[in-house]
Amino acid sequence: MTIESVSEKRSHGGVQGVYKHASAATGTEMTFSVFVPDHEPDAQLPVLWYLSGLTCTHANVTEKGEFRAACAEHGIIFVAPDTSPRGEGVADDAEGAYDFGLGAGFYVNATQQPFSKHYKMRDYIERELPEVVAANFPVDMARQGITGHSMGGHGALTISLRNSGRFKSTSAFSPIVSPLNCPWGHKALGGYLGEDKAAWAEYDACALIDGGARLPDLLVDQGDADNFLAEQLKTHLLVEACDRAGQKAAIRMQPGYDHSYYFISTFMAEHVAWHAERLKA
Repeated sequence: MTIESVSEKRSHGGVQGVYKHASAATGTEMTFSVFVPDHEPDAQLPVLWYLSGLTCTHANVTEKGEFRAACAEHGIIFVAPDTSPRGEGVADDAEGAYDFGLGAGFYVNATQQPFSKHYKMRDYIERELPEVVAANFPVDMARQGITGHSMGGHGALTISLRNSGRFKSTSAFSPIVSPLNCPWGHKALGGYLGEDKAAWAEYDACALIDGGARLPDLLVDQGDADNFLAEQLKTHLLVEACDRAGQKAAIRMQPGYDHSYYFISTFMAEHVAWHAERLKA
């Protein structure tokens, strides 16, 4: 559970840190960021996990997400991991494509060679990183929320749906809602898991909801000017799945917004406040 500090900066009355550690799950060094607001001695704070999208590292949301003021106001720790294993010997897409390989781990446990050696992002996010964070930061693990963007929105939804009762709050920005039904999903899940689509269902939010998985509540924001909306994100499939299942959800189309961090940062404080309401002691 030992971590190494890469940097720590005072911000919004708290500390924004970047840390690294040796991961048993991925067999690589992993980097993640944590914002800890000021708090009373011995206090334990709720934690909000943020999963990033394709091509990103921990740095994208840390530098552009504009979450710190809201987290300081509500007393929430904010954790942002990387999106894939990295380092010498870690397999990548043969042609260096942005939507598969490094920076595109899709939060799965890969079963196909050569990716199965290191691409264990499901184990890393669901099991190992929470243990590392709990051992090194003042978190109340009974009060966890999760959110994410795009591929990370897919990760947030599926991880929360698979782990019933673990997360008191779940939200997403522009999530990939059904990898079974989009090109990004076919490429990633086919490449990491093989061609048996039955193995893909546990990484598809709509399939999980159709299979009986439920959340206490759900908030999703999606820009209607997002150039990935029609082909890749397909938000309407999540709306339909929630309607079929009676899953409580606020799925909001935001006019004029695209897929960028300009969009995410606009609604980040609202998401943090929404989580805070559900993470009260």
